[in-house]
Amino acid sequence: MIDVIEAARSAGVGWLSLYAFSTENWRRPSTEVDFLMHLVRRVVRKHAPLLHARGIRCRFLGVTDPRVPAALTRDFADLTTLTGGNRGMTLTIAFDHGGRRDIVEAARSMIRSGVPAEAVSEESFAAHLRFPDTPDVDLVIRTSGEQRISNFMLWQVAYAEWVFPPVLWPDFRASHFLECLHTYRQRERRFGDVLPHQNGEHRP
Repeated sequence: MIDVIEAARSAGVGWLSLYAFSTENWRRPSTEVDFLMHLVRRVVRKHAPLLHARGIRCRFLGVTDPRVPAALTRDFADLTTLTGGNRGMTLTIAFDHGGRRDIVEAARSMIRSGVPAEAVSEESFAAHLRFPDTPDVDLVIRTSGEQRISNFMLWQVAYAEWVFPPVLWPDFRASHFLECLHTYRQRERRFGDVLPHQNGEHRP
């Protein structure tokens, strides 16, 4: 994981999000969940000094389920505080995250704030999401050959480009990341619009 983060930072990526654990992953066997919790804690503790030294701001999207171990929650909070002033790159770890839940929570926040229906817009709604400063996602890399969204940042991926490398995430390295980034940079992003050809014509 750390070599992918380093590769992203070196390539000039300003915002990187990693999907570590979804709301649906709680359905897995308890032994597997416990292993993942311990693994994530070891990774966070091991790499915290390096992430801070590289000027990377770390934060965690989700972490609301009471089943998340208190010690892991403290580690997340400590890393967030340690790196809070960094501006080299923002690394968001989606842990106990669900895109649908994020949208529901934003809607609840608007209702609690008394926002009238006629004042609801895409911009005002996005302002009630967790981490509203997060820009829309440009590229989603879905490893393991799977070709589904898996409830990941549903609001932010509306116009993301997708790449589906067959390599499994544990085997995903910096070289694979750079290949995906190269693929992304070859694409023409139209956002539903049209792009002018060099001769002045347009195509859909």
